[in-house]
Amino acid sequence: MKRLYLLRHAKSSWDEAGLADHDRPLSSRGRRAADAMGRHLRAEGIAPQLILCSSAARTRETLTRIGLEDAEIERELYGASAGELLARLRRVPADIESVLVIGHNPGTHDLALALAGAPAEKYPTGALATIDLEIDAWSAIAAGGGRLVAFVRPRELA
Repeated sequence: MKRLYLLRHAKSSWDEAGLADHDRPLSSRGRRAADAMGRHLRAEGIAPQLILCSSAARTRETLTRIGLEDAEIERELYGASAGELLARLRRVPADIESVLVIGHNPGTHDLALALAGAPAEKYPTGALATIDLEIDAWSAIAAGGGRLVAFVRPRELA
């Protein structure tokens, strides 16, 4: 069995009008949410073997604030669709048991829906889905092959 964590980046700032979307940092609310998610990860003992993170400023800042390190920062994850995320996950080595993807919507939400049929509601910024996959190798990951075991929103961590 493999475990997939899907984390949507925390709330980003729109304060700098001329800033490219890729370069937008977290807002103060986003920084608080990412800090809370980091505390949650530590309290639950969540320590994925592999972290895949979009190259966008807000995803990298989310990564830093949740307190994890040694991520693979990948430009291809910026704005990736569910299909593109699925294709990337299929390239994860079979000996890796758990993966955290820090990305963007709608790809993150669509991937969670494709794999586990949930969460059916909104996927707010900073939210984390935990999906168990009954597979031996990541190359076998497919739509409908997962089970949602947890869905945590930052507002629930106050």
